[in-house]
Amino acid sequence: MATKDPGKYKYLMAFGHFCSDINQGALAAVLPFLIAAYHYDYATAATLVLLSNLIGSVVQPLFGQLADRQNRPWLSAVGPLRAGGGVALTGLTANFYGLCAAVMISGTGVAMFHPQAAQLVHRASDDGNRAKNISIFSFGGNLGFSLGPLVMTAAVNLFGLAGTLVFLVPELVVCLLFNHHIQGLYALGEVPKNRSAAKQAQGVDQWNSFLRLTVIVFIRSIIFFGFNTFLALYWIQELGQTETAGNTALSIYYAISAVSTLIGGRLADLCGYRRIIRIGFLLLLPSILLFTQAKSLILASLLLLPIGFALSLVYSPIVVLGQQYLPNRVGLASGVTLGLAVSIGGLFTPILGKIADASDLSTVLMTVGGITVIPCIVSFFLPAVKRDKNAAIPLQD
Repeated sequence: MATKDPGKYKYLMAFGHFCSDINQGALAAVLPFLIAAYHYDYATAATLVLLSNLIGSVVQPLFGQLADRQNRPWLSAVGPLRAGGGVALTGLTANFYGLCAAVMISGTGVAMFHPQAAQLVHRASDDGNRAKNISIFSFGGNLGFSLGPLVMTAAVNLFGLAGTLVFLVPELVVCLLFNHHIQGLYALGEVPKNRSAAKQAQGVDQWNSFLRLTVIVFIRSIIFFGFNTFLALYWIQELGQTETAGNTALSIYYAISAVSTLIGGRLADLCGYRRIIRIGFLLLLPSILLFTQAKSLILASLLLLPIGFALSLVYSPIVVLGQQYLPNRVGLASGVTLGLAVSIGGLFTPILGKIADASDLSTVLMTVGGITVIPCIVSFFLPAVKRDKNAAIPLQD
């Protein structure tokens, strides 16, 4: 039974993405409160974020495989509830091992959500609006990630560490919404009985192409995390600004990135996924390198626009292209491009920190700019998507 108006589900999934990723943004924000309450050192506190990222990187592709084998829309409801529940528990236990268990529960919940939800967005789309729909889905996650620290700070300031329980509220709401639409979500994920015929219609899995795209995904993640981590510090230490000015610059950068995600999806549907990926990285490379040489506050502020724009412009077309390279494993492709990539970027951030300790923040950002050369080059070796074993239908690039 086909579901009516499948396109409406992209908004439900975007809200679910918001409810999932608000917990990722909140986790980093709760660390200062835990340090103050329990006198952890920075390395110990950072272990909590590392554990959350590690568990997500391990299990997210596995949940993608599960989504490919059988439609399980309940994963997209239980995932955010588990993610929020883990964050809620961080304020209720003073035991470090209990905190480790809480963040691992949260990381597993985030991993449960993304592959199944992205697959449902894929099924609710057609060739003319896939990137636009993914961009709307991604915008929900970006918004949640950005608001997570603000909500955590306000909740703990108002209610103490027990204020982390606030993060159960949006998760309960999204569970109720998913339950209301569950029949339509199951119908949306129905697979024809003749699975071999369905696979032939979908196309062949291009593993070599997907591996090239994965290189781009991982490097982009390192660049993304590098800028997120060191931008405010650069503003303070290299440009001589206050902490408030540094955080304001970071907020502006986040806002530019969120809007650019939506723009990138629409442009990719119109112009072709590979073309937008290439344009984005070609713009990003000189922008970052110029930023590292900017000593003027005005020039540095202006350069935040092309950096944030280019870095997020490529996001939606990368996700959709990954799904098209593995048309029979959309869940797995989504697990890698949406989930595993985040963990890779987080794992490389300490290496960038060591570079900063050994030199300065300008060197760190120059390193980030230098590795941008890799996706610039690899993007020109991304092949067209094959619709069947004998023909390739080129994208609009």
